[in-house]
Amino acid sequence: MTLHHWETRAIHAGREDRVDLGLHVPPIDLSTTYPSRDTVAEAARLDVFSSGADDGGPPVYGRVGNPTVARFESALAELEGAEAAVAFASGMAALCACLLVQVARGRPHVVAVRPLYGTTDHLLESGLLGSSVTWAQPHSAGDAIRNDTGLVIVESPANPTLTEIDIQALAAACAPVAVLVDNTFATPALQRPLNCGAGIVLHSATKYLGGHGDVMGGVVASDEGFARALRQVRFATGGILHPLAGYQLLRGLSTLSVRMHHASAAAAEIARRLVHHPAVTRVHYPGLNGEPRPPKQMAAGGAIVSFEVDDPHAVTGSVRLFTPAVSLGSVDSLIQHPASLTHHAMDPDSREQAGISDRLLRISVGLEHVDDLWADLTQALTRD
Repeated sequence: MTLHHWETRAIHAGREDRVDLGLHVPPIDLSTTYPSRDTVAEAARLDVFSSGADDGGPPVYGRVGNPTVARFESALAELEGAEAAVAFASGMAALCACLLVQVARGRPHVVAVRPLYGTTDHLLESGLLGSSVTWAQPHSAGDAIRNDTGLVIVESPANPTLTEIDIQALAAACAPVAVLVDNTFATPALQRPLNCGAGIVLHSATKYLGGHGDVMGGVVASDEGFARALRQVRFATGGILHPLAGYQLLRGLSTLSVRMHHASAAAAEIARRLVHHPAVTRVHYPGLNGEPRPPKQMAAGGAIVSFEVDDPHAVTGSVRLFTPAVSLGSVDSLIQHPASLTHHAMDPDSREQAGISDRLLRISVGLEHVDDLWADLTQALTRD
């Protein structure tokens, strides 16, 4: 079997049977249920599905599994270098499933490194799912592990400060506890955490994997053992990805590489220009000014830039080309104020300790021409 380059696999993964099917575009299966006259066999198969396994046979019920969603899962697993992937209705649903797996195993304790996505932080801090959390610095995460620790959770680059963590060093320090890396910002186009020793990779697929701001989903890539436990949770809780979303996400993967590299190049240029703007007090961007980078990680700085100004609300109210909105990863550029939106649920003191200033703005750079984006930012900063 020929091992093609990653960019080639991103286009063909999950679509290998198209010629045999006589199709060019993968089909969308929107069925909620599937007929069978052999009810005895179906009962036996439901026992298999409830264990998190998949017998490879036809579907039974849409909440249990769907062929279109399975295509996306197969493709994402290949691109992350994982044995399996399990898709959910949102990124937070995916994270909830990861926590529930470990709670059910009697390992409810989590070691986490801030900053994380604000709702992730809120969920861990709240203990809503029966988990508990110890917040740690990357260098001390290993010391925070207990007998009941099930996960170490990090996001690199972090949301919204873009702080990078040495995943390889962290995984070595925390072994045998699995390190879960939220790879939403980097995507497998720029970074594959499993290659650095992480055990689990999580994505809010709503962002770059979809890429057009019109689909919501989440996905976890891992070994088959953890994936099987995730399927058990999904079977019971019903958080499966909708088939149409699975189709859109599979389509999004085919353009992921070109979108990420184009947007990353523009983001790096905007970050360089922001450094010299008199209204900007600080810029956050990986590798800016030759800063050292963790080994074996991101091939580029990514498409997110964060920066600080005296009056962030004036800037979000003045942009005309950037869309002032939460989320990220679309073909169009977005800007938002984390302290008011994505990280508003965090305690203000915790935000400050995590480096999330009330003056911080986060931009998601899209596919527009970089000079047009810069002109819009310039006029908005001038009004600040």
